[in-house]
Amino acid sequence: MNHRCPAVLVHGWRSHPGIWNRLAPVLSDTAVPFWRFDHTAMQGAGTETIALALRDYIRAKREETGYTGPVDIVCHSMGTCIARYLLEVLDGDAREEQVRQLVGIGPPNNGSAMAELFNDPERGPEVIRRLVGVFVPEDYDPGDDTIVQEFRPRSRTIAALRRAGTRDDIAYRILLGANLTATPAFFPVFSGKTWEFAPDGGWRTTYAGDGIVPHSDSLLPGAQVDVFPTDPANLARNPELYCHTILPKNPELVARVRDYLTLSARPAARTPPRS
Repeated sequence: MNHRCPAVLVHGWRSHPGIWNRLAPVLSDTAVPFWRFDHTAMQGAGTETIALALRDYIRAKREETGYTGPVDIVCHSMGTCIARYLLEVLDGDAREEQVRQLVGIGPPNNGSAMAELFNDPERGPEVIRRLVGVFVPEDYDPGDDTIVQEFRPRSRTIAALRRAGTRDDIAYRILLGANLTATPAFFPVFSGKTWEFAPDGGWRTTYAGDGIVPHSDSLLPGAQVDVFPTDPANLARNPELYCHTILPKNPELVARVRDYLTLSARPAARTPPRS
């Protein structure tokens, strides 16, 4: 009899469930049931609407399978904040959602510096131009993107998450990519660096990020943090595997997610690079 917790897989902004195609067979091989939540048809919807759809999806899968125990939730990018909004804001007091652990890959937990940068009247247009075909489509207008507006650090959505705080009945795990060797090939669009807020309120770039999400956007009090690669030499072989859009397919991260879902991983937090 399989006693593994089902894993609910939540993809990110402008992504799709295919991002889990490297993880899915690994979970199958280790007898971890998984449910892929697909919100690709909800372009234009806000955080709360997608979070409610995630709640309904989990409930439907529970009814379909007859499973009544806790689940694990594995998310990429903003999918982490969708799950957190469900668990902390919508369900925080009731705690009807039974979740053992939340694994976030490259999450903008504190709001997205990139979302704010998109809206910067001076830097935004050039940043968007560089990311066309890499992270955003042609003729992209951030003003028309509900999720991008809701993930700006000073938005009501991020404020609601901040007020609610994390839940003490859930183990939070954060998996991050970093350019540990400062190689420009890591994310050529920005010469291997990631944009983030500077202490003076301005902008700066850092190697402590995955090209799109800096570590400062991701960190949460009490959450375990793993920074990849664990061996910097891996960046010399495949630097692109540690960038934001590819992280869920990275073999090293896939193995770590598998270990967490089977509870065979030991804490392996690393100190992020400083600049």
